[in-house]
Amino acid sequence: QVQLVESGGGLVQAGGSLRLSCAAAGRTFSDYTFGWFRQAPGKEREFVARIKWSGDKYSADSLKGRFIISRTQDWNTVYLQMNSLKPEDTAVYYCAAGPGAGVKSVEYDYWGQGTQVTVSS
Repeated sequence: QVQLVESGGGLVQAGGSLRLSCAAAGRTFSDYTFGWFRQAPGKEREFVARIKWSGDKYSADSLKGRFIISRTQDWNTVYLQMNSLKPEDTAVYYCAAGPGAGVKSVEYDYWGQGTQVTVSS
């Protein structure tokens, strides 16, 4: 079992920064991937970034240069650093995990409850 709890969301002005945290607990497999997704009102859930067990990182093309995923060495916490935030970044952000998962939400088996990020203009 894997338990994921997100934190760090809130209200921020356009151009500001936030760092989201995903606290992970439970057993994971050596090929597990941790990812961040987001869902805005009326929109489908979309991929933000992922990090593999090997440490390999990948971000959505539209977010590269602004959003950075990272983790602690013991995998207890996965972070999402968000810079130069825009109003269109407003969404509920979710942490997810799954064995051999990629950029599709259906590839992830475990999900947190999400944390709200609101960017004002």
